[in-house]
Formats: sequence, C-alpha cells, structure tokens
Amino acid sequence: MPAQISIDDVNRLTPAQFVERFGDVAEHSPWVAAAAARERPFASRDAMIAAFVAAVAAADPERQRALISAHPDLAGKAAIAGEMAEDSRREQAGAGLDRLTAAEFARFGELNTAYVARFGFPFIYAVKGASKLDILAAFADRLANAPATEFATALAQISRIFRFRIEDRVRL
Repeated sequence: MPAQISIDDVNRLTPAQFVERFGDVAEHSPWVAAAAARERPFASRDAMIAAFVAAVAAADPERQRALISAHPDLAGKAAIAGEMAEDSRREQAGAGLDRLTAAEFARFGELNTAYVARFGFPFIYAVKGASKLDILAAFADRLANAPATEFATALAQISRIFRFRIEDRVRL
C-alpha cells in the first residue's frame, strides 16, 4: 500500500496522477476517481470520500451496475485465482476469508451463487472490521431483500469501501 498523503498533496495531483493513485479505490472502475478529481480542491478527507460517493450517485444505473459487478465474490473464484485487486485481497484476508474451512468455503460458494441468481450481481459487503460470521449473517439477511433495496444496499456498501480505502491512503 502506498504511503499516506495529505489532502493538500491530493489537491496538488494532476487529474492523471489522481486517477493513477486513486483509480483502484472503486474496484476496476477508475471513472469514479476521474469524476471525483473534478471536484477538487477537497477541504478534507471526508470531502474527498463524498466526491467518490457523489460520482457514483450521479452515474446512470447501468454504470452503477457495472461498478457493482466489478467487485469479486467474497471468498470466490477470483480470490483463489489471485485475480482480485490488492485492496480486495487484503480486506478479505483481514476478515479471515483466506482461511476458511472447506465447509465454510462451500457455504460462501452456495451463498454467492444464490445471490447472483437472485440479483444478477455479486454480494457486496465492506468486510473491513467484520468477521466471516458477520458476513455470512449479512448474506442470509440480504438474500431476502427486494432487488431495488439490494441494489441500493450494494451501492451503500461500496461507499463504505471507498471510505475505508481512502482513509488508508489519505491522512487527516
């Protein structure tokens, strides 16, 4: 992970440098950072986070769905193949998802499959600070959601991911 920088240093980055440094905050979707960069200068780290959230909120539903779909399944095939973004790999490992028993791994696989079949996109959960039990409980609860509710919930979880990732990179 790159060293933290100040909000003043963030504001001095060129648009290209900003996207290079923060383009991966939104999983495989650097357009979010490009849109957020246009809102500079940021008065604070929270203002920067808000710009990322606002960029997604302003996007059309197809682009929002593409952002959701860019996220890997939790404890899924991308994790096994090592195809996740570094932040996702680190976050999932922090929640213990890289140390599942065979039975737990199978349960995550079942839930991922059921979730995608119901909603058409992967289950999104900001796993930082969560345990595998927290995540499994959220999976079970959210499978009962209406599709529109779950779409909004996925975007809210992505906003939490933005917060965690930007807090890791930008100091107060």
